[in-house]
Amino acid sequence: MLLLGALAAGLLVAAPALGTSPIAAKKAEAQQVYAQIVALDQSLAAADERINLANLRLSQVEYQQKVNRRELAVAKHNLTQSRQMIAKRLVSIYTTTQPSTLDLLLGSRNLSDLMTRLDNVDRLSSLDKQVIGQVVTFRGDVLRHARQLKHERTYAADLVAQRRAERASVASHMAERERLLSSIKSEISTLEAQEAARQLQMARDAAAQIAAAQAAQQQAAQATVVGASAQTPEGATYVPSSSYGSSVVSIAMSYIGTPYVWGGASPGGFDCSGLVMYSFARLGVSLPHSSYAQYNYGSYVAYSDLQPGDLVFFDALGHVGLYIGGGEYVDAPYTGAYVRVDSLTSGWALSHYSGARRITT
Repeated sequence: MLLLGALAAGLLVAAPALGTSPIAAKKAEAQQVYAQIVALDQSLAAADERINLANLRLSQVEYQQKVNRRELAVAKHNLTQSRQMIAKRLVSIYTTTQPSTLDLLLGSRNLSDLMTRLDNVDRLSSLDKQVIGQVVTFRGDVLRHARQLKHERTYAADLVAQRRAERASVASHMAERERLLSSIKSEISTLEAQEAARQLQMARDAAAQIAAAQAAQQQAAQATVVGASAQTPEGATYVPSSSYGSSVVSIAMSYIGTPYVWGGASPGGFDCSGLVMYSFARLGVSLPHSSYAQYNYGSYVAYSDLQPGDLVFFDALGHVGLYIGGGEYVDAPYTGAYVRVDSLTSGWALSHYSGARRITT
């Protein structure tokens, strides 16, 4: 009952695809590298914008430095003039007779005039001090600003250099990815050429094997012995040769190169069980579109008794192909591959072989 349940469930799905082929793996790798290149290109554009921002900051600092240099020149000029003015005033003070308080008192017309004269002398002295103080303060501010701008310019220049180094790193990585992509594309071309040559040779070998098998089948038909034979695991005493063998193999082989299509069962594309089903349907034999369900048809065949046209199963019945003789079978293996001839003695086939069935009627 469990087996029947599994077979019924198998009718609802197509056989799963096998592992990824070397060519498909390389193409997937190429897609990953291309995606990395696109991301790096975006990073490169962002790096350019960061460089632009850093350059803008540097330009602003340099402009402020230019303004500050002009202000410093003005401050120096004003300080020079102020010093000259005060120097002249000091010379005047020490080379001329200055009115004493008594002179101011005697020379004043009244008390109000006296107070005005005294205030003017004090104001003149205070104004001298104030002017030179302001000029010195302004010059000090300008010098401090110059030191600050010098520090900021060093920082801005370092920032520009850092951003350029970041961009160079991204560009270098992008160039390396582009070289890798070019190398992968070259490998893909080589693999595709090798696979095409291999398939062509296998097709030629298979055609020769089919012809030999047809001849051997005709001889066997003439010498068929009716009677008991070695027991099979299912208890059958004899499994007759299939009248469909060579014909169904020829049909399946005619579709070599047809792309794998999940759920496909037509010349436009096949999955594994779809290829087997379509090939037998051309001969008037109806099989379900499921490798699991197909195992329930025909008779069990021992590995040592395989003949062209036998259904060979792998991966716990998850994959099926048609034996063509000479240790080879034709199948639609997996997404990204095509209908092709594979070896029954390959490592994968030997480790995943699940049995064989023969359709006799």
